[in-house]
Parts: sequence; C-alpha cells; structure tokens
Amino acid sequence: MGLTLIRKLLDNGYRVAATSRNAQKLKEAVSVIDAERFLPMAVDLNNVDCINESVQQTIAAFGRIDVVVNNAGYGMTGTIEEIAEQDIRNIFNVNVLASINVTKSILPLMREQRSGYIINMGSVAGFVGAPGWSVYSATKAAIAAFSEVLALDVKEFGIKVTVVEPSGFRTGFLTKNSLAQTDGKIEGYEAVKITQERYLAADGKQPGDPERAAEIFMQLSEADQPPLHLYLGQDAYSRASAKLTAMAKEIEEWKSTTISADFK
Repeated sequence: MGLTLIRKLLDNGYRVAATSRNAQKLKEAVSVIDAERFLPMAVDLNNVDCINESVQQTIAAFGRIDVVVNNAGYGMTGTIEEIAEQDIRNIFNVNVLASINVTKSILPLMREQRSGYIINMGSVAGFVGAPGWSVYSATKAAIAAFSEVLALDVKEFGIKVTVVEPSGFRTGFLTKNSLAQTDGKIEGYEAVKITQERYLAADGKQPGDPERAAEIFMQLSEADQPPLHLYLGQDAYSRASAKLTAMAKEIEEWKSTTISADFK
C-alpha cells in the first residue's frame, strides 16, 4: 500500500520523501526520475538518530513537511503461548514505537509551522481482532489509542491526526516478507488454526484496492476536517459496526455494576 501511495502522489504532482530499508530498491520500484519531487531514503526505524536524520534530509530537500504517513508495519499470527517474547518485542518496535518516534521527530517542525497532518496506519484488527492475531491486534489497538490522544494534544497547534483502519487489501501483507507466522503445535486452538488457513487462502483475493486507498489518502490530506478514525473496506465497516452495537448493548446491561464501583 505504501508503494502504491508513493506512485499515486508523484503522479499527482506531490513532493514525496519516502523511507525503506533499501533506498536504491525503493527508487527502482517507484521508477521516477524527477529527483526534485522524490527523495528516497534508507532508514532504520529502530534507530531514533536515523529517523531524525531522515527528517532533516527532508527539510533540506523540500523546506517543510505537511503530511506524515506512518505506514511501516507487518503482521503476526499464532497462539500467544507459542510466539517468542523477542518476536513480540520486535513487532511492537516496528508497529508501535517506530510510529511514535517518527511523530516525535516531526512534531517540533509542525508546531513551528502551526500546521500539519499525521496519518497513522492502524487496522480494523485493532478494534475487532480475529483468532490467532492477538499480538498484531494489540499493536494496532495501541496505534489507535496513541492517535486519539495525540489528536487532543496537538489540536491547538493546527495539527490534525487520522488513524486509518483497513480490512484486507490486495497487497503483500500475507506474504512471508510481511507476515510472521508461528505454526501451532499445541493441541486444540482450533479457531486459531482455521482462521490462519482462511486468511492465508485469501492472499491475492482481498477485496481492498490499494489504488483506491491511495486516492482516499490524498483526499484526506486536502480535507479541512479529516476524521479521527477512518475504516477502509466493506469488511472493516461491517466488523466495526457490529462490535459497536455489541459494546453498546453490553455496557448498558452492566451499567448498574459499573456505577456501583463509586463511593456512595
């Protein structure tokens, strides 16, 4: 989705600074010659100094930063019993801490400009998870909560925030490069195994169109009042709507217990 967005932005005349683990491969994948509008950079998102340097390179090249898209991330599926602790730390480093550190590096500039727009890539899984995706869902729930409070913090500076929460899009998300999968050896966990098989079988058949998503991102960047949350895809809408209904029902059913916790 990130590569599609870069191409779409450049096709529409935007200036783009984009990061990847390999700047040369990124440049070749985008196939753009216009160096005045495209700045590919190799960035280690686990290195704060590297992030800060990429921000300074962007300012040196373009003079300002108006929109930031925190898109880096990957998936993880497996039972929580069987996923190694270091693997859990690794995905939180990329899916959560990298977005926070990029935002920290960008905010001084946006505060000075008194303007800016931060788009964080979440997932419908951060609100409505599926069996076997507990760790990944936890990272995306963290991104949603971070975005909500960040929006409150930076509103006075004219900075806007959106967390985009898609369902399945036809990208490389379910391939080995973007999905860490732990094969289950514990008996049981049938719902996890069934869900893993169903998701992997859907690779290349997801209903979400990355081209349309990229167009929506551009619309968001031009909007005066973009949404705080934006679910993308019919499946995302259906799952989120169903959960909201269920939550509203549950909170009312347990209302008396909830309010009974306060001092008399």
